[in-house]
Amino acid sequence: MKKRALISVSDKQGIVSFAKNLVQNGYEIISTGGTKSALEAAGLEPIAIETVTGFPEMMDGRVKTLHPKIHGGLLGRRDLPEHLAAMEKHDIAPIDLVVVNLYPFKETIAQADVTEEQAIENIDIGGPSMLRSAAKNFAAVTVIVDPKDYPLILDELTETGQTQLATRKRLAAKVFRHTAAYDALIADYLTKAVEESEPEKLTLTYELKQTLRYGENSHQTAAFYQDALPVPYSIASAKQLHGKELSYNNIKDADAALRIAKEFTEPTAVALKHMNPCGIGTATTIFDAFERAYEADPVSIFGGIIVLNRPVDEATAAALHQIFLEIVIAPAFEPAALDILTKKKNIRLMTLDFVANPVETEMVSVLGGLLVQEQDTLAESPKDWTVVTKRQPSKNELEAMAFAWKAVKHVKSNAIVLANQYQTVGIGAGQMNRVGSVKIAIEQAAEAGKLTDAVLASDAFFPMDDSVEYAAKRGIKAIIQPGGSIKDQASIEMADQYGVAMIFTGVRHFRH
Repeated sequence: MKKRALISVSDKQGIVSFAKNLVQNGYEIISTGGTKSALEAAGLEPIAIETVTGFPEMMDGRVKTLHPKIHGGLLGRRDLPEHLAAMEKHDIAPIDLVVVNLYPFKETIAQADVTEEQAIENIDIGGPSMLRSAAKNFAAVTVIVDPKDYPLILDELTETGQTQLATRKRLAAKVFRHTAAYDALIADYLTKAVEESEPEKLTLTYELKQTLRYGENSHQTAAFYQDALPVPYSIASAKQLHGKELSYNNIKDADAALRIAKEFTEPTAVALKHMNPCGIGTATTIFDAFERAYEADPVSIFGGIIVLNRPVDEATAAALHQIFLEIVIAPAFEPAALDILTKKKNIRLMTLDFVANPVETEMVSVLGGLLVQEQDTLAESPKDWTVVTKRQPSKNELEAMAFAWKAVKHVKSNAIVLANQYQTVGIGAGQMNRVGSVKIAIEQAAEAGKLTDAVLASDAFFPMDDSVEYAAKRGIKAIIQPGGSIKDQASIEMADQYGVAMIFTGVRHFRH
C-alpha cells in the first residue's frame, strides 16, 4: 500500500515543491480546496478529500475533514491489532504524513477594520483537529505545521525512506505549541469582546523574537519574546538601524525609558540607567531638551539609554556623539544624524512609532505566578490637586510640580524627584525609607548647583514630617505629594513653619 500524505495549507510557501518530492518518495496525496487546486495547477494529481470520506464538503467549508475516515487514518495505532482490524473493517486507510497550517486568524484580527463575523469565520476547526490527531499519534504519523521544516523531512525521507521517531516527536510538540497559541489568540479576542476583565484562566501567547547572549548576568540564559499581536509602541516593535544586538538589560532599560517619554508631548529627552531616569528634559527643540536632560546628571548618563520623542537632527546627533551611550531611540534620524552616530560601532540606533499608544496592561512574573495590572497611565489635572498649606505655589512652581509629578511615577519607590519647569535636577530612588531618597535627591541637586528654585515630588505620602523638614531646611519651597498619611497634619504644619507650599494630589504612584 502506498504511503499517504494529507496536505491542506493556508500558507502555500514551498508546498508545491514539497508535494512533488513526497510523490517521488512514494506518497499519494490527499488534499482540499485551494491547496488541491494549487497542486493540480503544478501537474500533480491529489485525491479529493470527499473521495476519501465519501461525504461532500458542506456549510461553506466548515465541515469537510471532520470524518472518521480522516481521523481514524490519523489516530489508528499501527502497533495494536484491534486498531488495525477496525481500520480494515471500516475501510480506513492510514495517513502517514500531515501538512496543515491554519486559517489566518491572527492576520485577520490584526486589521483595524475587521468585523466580528470576519474574525469568527477565520477560526479554523478542522485544521487544529487534524493537527492534534496526527500529533497525538506521532509514533506513526509525521505532522508538519511550519514550511521551515520541509527540508528536514525531505532529507530524512531521501536518506532512509522514513522519518525518525525523534523528529516526529519534536514536530508533535511544535504542533501543540502552535495550536495552543492559535487558541490563545481566539480566547483573548473573545474575552475582550465580552469585556471580561479577570478571566478564570489567563491565556497568553508570545513569539520568539531573539535569543539573547545572556540574561541579567552573564551566567544566566535568556530569550526575548514578542506579543503575538505586536504592540507598536514597544521596544519589541522598534526597528534597529545600527549597532549590535540588544541585551537583556538593554531591553528592560529601553522599556522603562519609553514609558517615561510617553508622559510628555513637548520635545523631550529621557536619559535612563538601571531602570531609573537620570535626567529628563523638555524644551521647544529636541536639541535643547537633550541638553537639559544631559545637564540634569552628566555623570550617570555615561553608558545610559536615551529616548527622544522627536526626530534626531544633525546638531542633536553631534551632542549625542560626544557621550558613550548604549541606545538612542527616536521616531527618526535625519541622514546627517545617522552619518554622525553610525561612526560609533556599538551604539544601538532604533526608531519607533511614537504616535501609537502603549499597552493598557502590564505583567510581572513572580515565583509560581504572574501579576497583571493596568498600566499607571492615569490622566491627572492640576485642577484636581489641593493646596494644603498657607502659602500658595507660584506659577513657575506649579509648572515645575506638574513636570516633577510626571517624572516621579517612573522612579523606583521610595521615589523623590527634584525639578524645575523643564528638567529634573535630583533623583532619589529605591531607598527603604523616604527621607533617604530625599537626602540623595537634594545632595545631587546641591552638588550640581541646581537646588535653587527646585520643587520636590514624592511618589507616596510622607509617613512623618522629617522629609518635609529636611527639604525645607535646604531651601525647597514647594512640594507635591499624594497625601493620605495619618500624620499629614504634622507635615502640613512643618511646611507652614518654613513657608513651603505643598500640594496633595490624592493619587499615589508607587513603582516597584
